[in-house]
Amino acid sequence: MNVLGIESSCDETSVSVISDGKILSNLISSQDIHKIYGGVVPELSSRAHLQMVMPLVRQALLDSNLEKDKIDLLAATAGPGLIGALLVGLTFAKGFAYSLNKPFVPVNHIEGHVFSGFLMEEKPEFPFLSLVVSGGHTLLLLVKSDVEIVKLGSTIDDAAGEAFDKVSKLVGLGYPGGPMIQSAAENQRTDFVNFPVSKCKNEFDFSFSGIKTSVLRFVQKEYGEPNKIPLEHLSLIAASFQKSVVRALIEKSERALKQHHVNSISLVGGVAANKLLREEFSKLAERYHKKIVVPSLEFCGDNAAMIAYRGQKVYEAGFRYEFSFNAYPSLSDYSFIK
Repeated sequence: MNVLGIESSCDETSVSVISDGKILSNLISSQDIHKIYGGVVPELSSRAHLQMVMPLVRQALLDSNLEKDKIDLLAATAGPGLIGALLVGLTFAKGFAYSLNKPFVPVNHIEGHVFSGFLMEEKPEFPFLSLVVSGGHTLLLLVKSDVEIVKLGSTIDDAAGEAFDKVSKLVGLGYPGGPMIQSAAENQRTDFVNFPVSKCKNEFDFSFSGIKTSVLRFVQKEYGEPNKIPLEHLSLIAASFQKSVVRALIEKSERALKQHHVNSISLVGGVAANKLLREEFSKLAERYHKKIVVPSLEFCGDNAAMIAYRGQKVYEAGFRYEFSFNAYPSLSDYSFIK
C-alpha cells in the first residue's frame, strides 16, 4: 500500500510517501518567521502552509518515483493543533483523495507521535509504555495494540514543551525554548537551584506551571530583572530547570513501569530530542530491563511520515471516513486514546 501523508498542525508543513511501511520521501518545511515573535502566530502559520503544501506534495511524489494515481490512501492530521493550519493540510488531502477516487483517513496528531517509533528499524513491542512529550502535549500512555491506547496521565496545565518555551523566553534565551535551554545547560552543574517537581492527584499526571513560576520567583528575588542575570548564572539556571523537568518525566514513567506490564518503552514527540531526557530514559529502560525505542531526531518533531504510517494502520483496522470529516471534531471520532 502506498500512502501519502500530510502534517500541518502547527509550524511545520510536511508531506511524506510510504510504501508498505517503508519511507520513500519525508519532506519538512519549517517556519522560522515565528522566532521574531517568540511563539507561533496562527495566521502566519496558516498562510505558510498554503504556500508550501502543493510544492511539497509534488516533490514528495517525485522523490518517491510514484505517479499520483499509484497512491492508495491519503492521510492528514485532523487535530489537535491550530485550526487554521490543520484545515490547510486536511482540506488538501481530502480534495486530493476525492480527485483520485481514493480513501482518506484523518489522523490524531498525538497518535502519530505515539507510533513514530514504528518508523525505526527497531520497533516497539505491544504492549508498550509511551511517554509523549511534544510542544503542547505531555502524556503517559499504555499502548496495547494499534487501536487500544489507555491514557494513564497527562498534563493538567503547561506541557513540558510549553514550559521550556516560557522559561527560555523569561530568562532571555529566546524561542524555541527546547534547543536554547539544552544549549545553555550543556556541561553545567544541575544543583544551582532545586526547582520543585509538582505532585498531582492522579499519580501519573504532570504539572509544569509550578516549575515555570519557581524560575520566575527565583529570578525576581535574586536579580530583580531577567536582563540582570549574569551569563554564568543563566546557564546554571537553565541546567537546574532542565533537570527538574526531566526528573518529573522520568519519575512518572518509572511509576507506570512498576504498575503495568509492558514489553517495551518509547519516548516520542518534539521534546524527545532533548539529550538529557534521552539519556535518562535509556537509563530507566536499563534499570527495568525493557526494550527502548526512541525515534531519530527527524521523527521526533512534527513530520508526515508518522501521519502516513498511522493512517495506514487505522485504515487496515477497518475504519472508514467520509470526505465531510472536518478538522478538530470530537476526538472520539478519530482518536483511539481512551
